[in-house]
Amino acid sequence: MTTRFTLPGLPGINLQVPTFRLPAFVTRIGQSLPQWPHALGLVGGLNGLLLLKLLDAEALEPLTGRVFAVEVEDTAAVARFTFDGLRFVPLLAADGPAPDLTFRATLSAYLQLLARQEDPDTLFFQRRLVIEGDTELGLLVKNLLDAVEWPRLPFIAERT
Repeated sequence: MTTRFTLPGLPGINLQVPTFRLPAFVTRIGQSLPQWPHALGLVGGLNGLLLLKLLDAEALEPLTGRVFAVEVEDTAAVARFTFDGLRFVPLLAADGPAPDLTFRATLSAYLQLLARQEDPDTLFFQRRLVIEGDTELGLLVKNLLDAVEWPRLPFIAERT
């Protein structure tokens, strides 16, 4: 099920991310590509949230030294990273330590989460989001991400 969401400041524009799965050939291509660029991109975004103070640095303390993996099933992308107490750090070696927490979903499920079209609980109970590892840590991460208050973009705020 997909629902529509409205961009803040643009009430007339309704967007929706459909539920889809990329073709198998995309997965085969993704399996042959290096995985470190995914980690760099994700860590860059997370550190951007820290710099913008959209993530509470003190609330991240329990994440220090823990290893995380975000896997995109239909692209075979894997991003592995850790938190060193000040910033998120990519883990570039494929044979590094086992993750304490792994999130696995399709690209469409992650896009729906980012758009806040679906919540993690719904995707989890629909078996479209798999969370493996430390359950308490998973709940903490989910609550931290749910607490992010996305800012309104300046050009959008000027129109309202």
